[in-house]
Amino acid sequence: MKPTGLEVLLPWEPLWPLIAVFAGVLLVYLRGLWRRRRPGDLPGAAAFLTGLAGMYVVMQTRFDYYAQYMFFVHRFQHLVLHHAGPFLVALSMPSAVLAAGAPNALKKVCRRVAALAVFRWGYRLLQQPVIAGLLFVGLIYFWLLPAVHFDAMLSARNYWIMNLSMAADGLLFWWFMFDPRPPGATPVTRSVGLRILVLWAVMPPQIALGAWIALSDEVIFDVYAVCGRAWPLSPIVDQQIGGLITWIPAAMMSVLATLVLLRLYFRQARGQASGSPRTTTKVTG
Repeated sequence: MKPTGLEVLLPWEPLWPLIAVFAGVLLVYLRGLWRRRRPGDLPGAAAFLTGLAGMYVVMQTRFDYYAQYMFFVHRFQHLVLHHAGPFLVALSMPSAVLAAGAPNALKKVCRRVAALAVFRWGYRLLQQPVIAGLLFVGLIYFWLLPAVHFDAMLSARNYWIMNLSMAADGLLFWWFMFDPRPPGATPVTRSVGLRILVLWAVMPPQIALGAWIALSDEVIFDVYAVCGRAWPLSPIVDQQIGGLITWIPAAMMSVLATLVLLRLYFRQARGQASGSPRTTTKVTG
Protein backbone atom coordinates (compact mmCIF):
# COMPACT_ATOMS: atom_id res chain seq x y z
CA MET A 1 0.00 0.00 0.00
CA LYS A 2 1.47 3.33 -1.03
CA PRO A 3 2.00 5.91 1.73
CA THR A 4 -0.09 9.04 1.43
CA GLY A 5 -0.27 12.39 3.15
CA LEU A 6 1.36 12.54 6.54
CA GLU A 7 2.75 9.01 6.24
CA VAL A 8 5.33 10.24 3.72
CA LEU A 9 6.73 12.65 6.30
CA LEU A 10 6.83 10.18 9.19
CA PRO A 11 10.09 8.35 10.00
CA TRP A 12 10.40 4.89 8.47
CA GLU A 13 12.74 3.77 11.25
CA PRO A 14 12.64 6.50 13.94
CA LEU A 15 15.95 7.33 15.57
CA TRP A 16 14.68 9.41 18.46
CA PRO A 17 18.04 10.83 19.65
CA LEU A 18 18.67 12.05 16.10
CA ILE A 19 15.19 13.58 15.87
CA ALA A 20 15.85 15.31 19.21
CA VAL A 21 19.12 16.75 17.86
CA PHE A 22 17.41 18.11 14.75
CA ALA A 23 14.60 19.61 16.84
CA GLY A 24 17.05 21.13 19.33
CA VAL A 25 19.20 22.71 16.64
CA LEU A 26 16.12 24.08 14.88
CA LEU A 27 14.70 25.61 18.07
CA VAL A 28 18.02 27.17 19.06
CA TYR A 29 18.49 28.63 15.59
CA LEU A 30 14.97 30.06 15.41
CA ARG A 31 15.39 31.51 18.90
CA GLY A 32 18.63 33.13 17.78
CA LEU A 33 16.96 34.65 14.73
CA TRP A 34 14.19 36.04 16.90
CA ARG A 35 16.58 37.50 19.48
CA ARG A 36 18.84 39.12 16.85
CA ARG A 37 16.06 40.34 14.51
CA ARG A 38 18.55 41.33 11.81
CA PRO A 39 17.44 41.43 8.16
CA GLY A 40 20.99 40.47 7.19
CA ASP A 41 20.46 37.05 8.81
CA LEU A 42 17.68 36.09 6.40
CA PRO A 43 19.78 34.86 3.43
CA GLY A 44 21.88 32.74 5.78
CA ALA A 45 18.74 31.48 7.49
CA ALA A 46 17.32 30.33 4.16
CA ALA A 47 20.49 28.34 3.45
CA PHE A 48 20.70 26.90 6.96
CA LEU A 49 17.08 25.82 7.19
CA THR A 50 17.12 24.33 3.69
CA GLY A 51 20.26 22.33 4.46
CA LEU A 52 18.94 21.17 7.83
CA ALA A 53 15.58 20.20 6.35
CA GLY A 54 17.22 18.29 3.51
CA MET A 55 19.35 16.25 5.91
CA TYR A 56 16.32 15.49 8.07
CA VAL A 57 14.16 14.45 5.13
CA VAL A 58 16.64 11.92 3.74
CA MET A 59 17.21 10.36 7.17
CA GLN A 60 13.92 10.56 9.02
CA THR A 61 11.05 10.43 6.54
CA ARG A 62 9.71 7.79 4.15
CA PHE A 63 12.60 8.75 1.86
CA ASP A 64 14.84 6.62 4.08
CA TYR A 65 12.78 3.54 3.23
CA TYR A 66 13.38 4.01 -0.49
CA ALA A 67 17.09 4.65 0.17
CA GLN A 68 17.32 1.17 1.69
CA TYR A 69 15.70 -0.53 -1.30
CA MET A 70 16.97 1.42 -4.32
CA PHE A 71 20.64 2.11 -5.01
CA PHE A 72 20.10 5.41 -6.84
CA VAL A 73 17.94 6.74 -3.99
CA HIS A 74 20.68 5.72 -1.55
CA ARG A 75 23.22 7.67 -3.60
CA PHE A 76 20.96 10.72 -3.61
CA GLN A 77 20.59 10.33 0.15
CA HIS A 78 24.37 10.48 0.56
CA LEU A 79 24.60 13.39 -1.88
CA VAL A 80 22.38 15.35 0.49
CA LEU A 81 24.02 14.09 3.70
CA HIS A 82 27.62 14.52 2.61
CA HIS A 83 27.44 17.33 0.07
CA ALA A 84 24.36 19.50 -0.38
CA GLY A 85 22.98 19.63 3.17
CA PRO A 86 26.26 20.35 5.00
CA PHE A 87 27.26 22.70 2.16
CA LEU A 88 24.22 24.89 2.81
CA VAL A 89 24.56 24.70 6.60
CA ALA A 90 28.23 25.74 6.47
CA LEU A 91 27.54 28.39 3.83
CA SER A 92 25.07 30.09 6.17
CA MET A 93 27.79 30.57 8.83
CA PRO A 94 25.27 30.01 11.62
CA SER A 95 27.60 30.42 14.62
CA ALA A 96 26.39 33.88 15.64
CA VAL A 97 22.71 32.97 15.35
CA LEU A 98 23.15 29.70 17.21
CA ALA A 99 25.12 31.45 19.95
CA ALA A 100 22.35 34.04 20.31
CA GLY A 101 19.71 31.34 20.63
CA ALA A 102 21.54 28.86 22.84
CA PRO A 103 20.59 28.69 26.54
CA ASN A 104 23.34 29.67 28.96
CA ALA A 105 23.63 26.10 30.25
CA LEU A 106 24.27 24.83 26.73
CA LYS A 107 26.85 27.54 26.13
CA LYS A 108 28.73 26.49 29.27
CA VAL A 109 28.74 22.86 28.17
CA CYS A 110 30.03 23.82 24.71
CA ARG A 111 32.79 25.98 26.20
CA ARG A 112 33.89 23.17 28.50
CA VAL A 113 33.97 20.65 25.66
CA ALA A 114 35.86 23.08 23.41
CA ALA A 115 38.40 23.65 26.18
CA LEU A 116 39.29 19.95 26.39
CA ALA A 117 42.73 19.29 24.96
CA VAL A 118 41.59 16.07 23.30
CA PHE A 119 38.77 17.93 21.52
CA ARG A 120 41.04 20.72 20.30
CA TRP A 121 43.69 18.27 19.12
CA GLY A 122 41.14 16.04 17.38
CA TYR A 123 39.41 18.94 15.66
CA ARG A 124 42.68 20.42 14.42
CA LEU A 125 43.73 17.01 13.11
CA LEU A 126 40.48 16.50 11.20
CA GLN A 127 40.70 20.01 9.75
CA GLN A 128 44.19 19.56 8.33
CA PRO A 129 43.80 20.06 4.56
CA VAL A 130 45.25 16.70 3.50
CA ILE A 131 43.36 14.75 6.16
CA ALA A 132 40.11 16.61 5.48
CA GLY A 133 40.35 15.83 1.77
CA LEU A 134 41.35 12.20 2.24
CA LEU A 135 38.58 11.63 4.76
CA PHE A 136 36.01 13.32 2.53
CA VAL A 137 36.78 11.06 -0.43
CA GLY A 138 37.82 8.04 1.61
CA LEU A 139 34.45 7.70 3.34
CA ILE A 140 32.66 7.67 -0.02
CA TYR A 141 34.94 4.91 -1.28
CA PHE A 142 34.80 2.96 1.96
CA TRP A 143 31.02 2.75 2.17
CA LEU A 144 30.83 1.82 -1.52
CA LEU A 145 33.19 -1.13 -1.22
CA PRO A 146 30.80 -3.93 -2.29
CA ALA A 147 31.43 -6.10 0.80
CA VAL A 148 31.20 -3.13 3.21
CA HIS A 149 28.10 -1.79 1.48
CA PHE A 150 26.44 -5.21 1.62
CA ASP A 151 26.96 -5.44 5.39
CA ALA A 152 25.91 -1.83 6.00
CA MET A 153 22.61 -2.22 4.17
CA LEU A 154 21.72 -5.41 6.07
CA SER A 155 22.64 -4.16 9.55
CA ALA A 156 20.61 -1.42 11.22
CA ARG A 157 23.59 -0.44 13.38
CA ASN A 158 26.03 -0.27 10.46
CA TYR A 159 23.47 1.52 8.33
CA TRP A 160 23.16 4.35 10.83
CA ILE A 161 26.91 4.46 11.40
CA MET A 162 27.30 4.89 7.64
CA ASN A 163 24.75 7.68 7.33
CA LEU A 164 25.81 9.56 10.46
CA SER A 165 29.49 9.36 9.55
CA MET A 166 28.74 10.81 6.12
CA ALA A 167 26.73 13.67 7.64
CA ALA A 168 29.37 14.44 10.29
CA ASP A 169 32.21 14.40 7.79
CA GLY A 170 30.26 16.59 5.38
CA LEU A 171 29.71 19.19 8.11
CA LEU A 172 33.40 19.13 9.07
CA PHE A 173 34.59 19.40 5.48
CA TRP A 174 32.33 22.24 4.36
CA TRP A 175 32.82 24.09 7.63
CA PHE A 176 36.55 23.98 6.91
CA MET A 177 35.92 25.22 3.38
CA PHE A 178 33.68 28.17 4.22
CA ASP A 179 35.44 29.58 7.28
CA PRO A 180 35.15 33.33 6.52
CA ARG A 181 38.01 34.44 8.74
CA PRO A 182 41.33 35.51 7.20
CA PRO A 183 44.12 32.90 6.94
CA GLY A 184 45.85 32.28 10.24
CA ALA A 185 43.02 33.73 12.34
CA THR A 186 42.76 30.29 13.97
CA PRO A 187 44.93 27.15 13.76
CA VAL A 188 42.43 25.66 11.27
CA THR A 189 41.78 28.71 9.07
CA ARG A 190 43.56 28.25 5.75
CA SER A 191 44.06 30.43 2.71
CA VAL A 192 41.39 30.48 0.04
CA GLY A 193 43.90 29.15 -2.49
CA LEU A 194 44.71 26.10 -0.40
CA ARG A 195 41.04 25.35 0.17
CA ILE A 196 40.35 25.56 -3.57
CA LEU A 197 43.27 23.18 -4.16
CA VAL A 198 41.68 20.66 -1.78
CA LEU A 199 38.32 21.07 -3.50
CA TRP A 200 39.79 20.24 -6.88
CA ALA A 201 41.85 17.40 -5.47
CA VAL A 202 38.73 15.59 -4.23
CA MET A 203 36.95 15.95 -7.56
CA PRO A 204 38.79 13.38 -9.77
CA PRO A 205 38.38 10.45 -7.32
CA GLN A 206 34.63 11.09 -7.13
CA ILE A 207 34.40 11.27 -10.92
CA ALA A 208 36.38 8.03 -11.28
CA LEU A 209 34.22 6.19 -8.75
CA GLY A 210 30.95 7.41 -10.24
CA ALA A 211 32.08 6.58 -13.77
CA TRP A 212 33.16 3.07 -12.72
CA ILE A 213 29.74 2.42 -11.18
CA ALA A 214 27.73 3.99 -13.99
CA LEU A 215 29.64 2.33 -16.83
CA SER A 216 29.98 -1.13 -15.32
CA ASP A 217 28.38 -3.93 -17.32
CA GLU A 218 27.78 -6.01 -14.19
CA VAL A 219 25.71 -5.41 -11.09
CA ILE A 220 28.19 -4.40 -8.38
CA PHE A 221 25.84 -3.95 -5.44
CA ASP A 222 23.77 -7.12 -5.26
CA VAL A 223 22.43 -6.41 -1.77
CA TYR A 224 19.41 -4.70 -3.33
CA ALA A 225 18.48 -7.96 -5.01
CA VAL A 226 18.57 -9.64 -1.58
CA CYS A 227 16.45 -6.98 0.10
CA GLY A 228 14.08 -6.50 -2.80
CA ARG A 229 13.59 -3.27 -4.74
CA ALA A 230 11.00 -0.64 -3.98
CA TRP A 231 10.22 -0.14 -7.68
CA PRO A 232 10.39 -2.46 -10.71
CA LEU A 233 13.55 -0.88 -12.09
CA SER A 234 16.27 -2.91 -13.79
CA PRO A 235 19.23 -3.48 -11.42
CA ILE A 236 21.72 -2.23 -14.00
CA VAL A 237 19.65 0.92 -14.68
CA ASP A 238 19.34 1.52 -10.94
CA GLN A 239 23.12 1.22 -10.65
CA GLN A 240 23.75 3.47 -13.65
CA ILE A 241 21.60 6.26 -12.22
CA GLY A 242 23.32 5.89 -8.85
CA GLY A 243 26.71 6.08 -10.55
CA LEU A 244 25.73 9.25 -12.40
CA ILE A 245 24.64 10.84 -9.10
CA THR A 246 28.03 9.97 -7.61
CA TRP A 247 29.80 11.15 -10.76
CA ILE A 248 28.28 14.46 -11.83
CA PRO A 249 26.44 16.44 -9.11
CA ALA A 250 28.85 15.37 -6.34
CA ALA A 251 31.87 16.52 -8.36
CA MET A 252 30.12 19.73 -9.44
CA MET A 253 29.85 20.74 -5.78
CA SER A 254 33.58 21.47 -5.92
CA VAL A 255 33.00 23.89 -8.79
CA LEU A 256 30.18 25.64 -6.92
CA ALA A 257 32.27 25.84 -3.74
CA THR A 258 35.15 27.33 -5.73
CA LEU A 259 32.89 30.18 -6.83
CA VAL A 260 31.84 30.77 -3.22
CA LEU A 261 35.46 30.86 -2.09
CA LEU A 262 36.46 33.24 -4.87
CA ARG A 263 33.71 35.57 -3.70
CA LEU A 264 35.05 35.29 -0.15
CA TYR A 265 38.58 36.03 -1.40
CA PHE A 266 37.51 39.20 -3.19
CA ARG A 267 35.63 40.36 -0.10
CA GLN A 268 38.71 39.82 2.04
CA ALA A 269 40.89 41.60 -0.52
CA ARG A 270 38.55 44.59 -0.58
CA GLY A 271 38.56 44.67 3.21
CA GLN A 272 42.34 44.70 3.32
CA ALA A 273 42.54 47.39 0.64
CA SER A 274 40.17 49.63 2.59
CA GLY A 275 42.07 49.01 5.81
CA SER A 276 38.93 47.82 7.54
CA PRO A 277 39.65 45.57 10.55
CA ARG A 278 36.26 43.91 10.34
CA THR A 279 36.27 40.44 8.77
CA THR A 280 33.47 38.95 6.75
CA THR A 281 31.10 36.87 8.85
CA LYS A 282 28.97 35.40 6.10
CA VAL A 283 29.42 34.16 2.58
CA THR A 284 25.77 34.43 1.71
CA GLY A 285 23.66 37.50 1.29
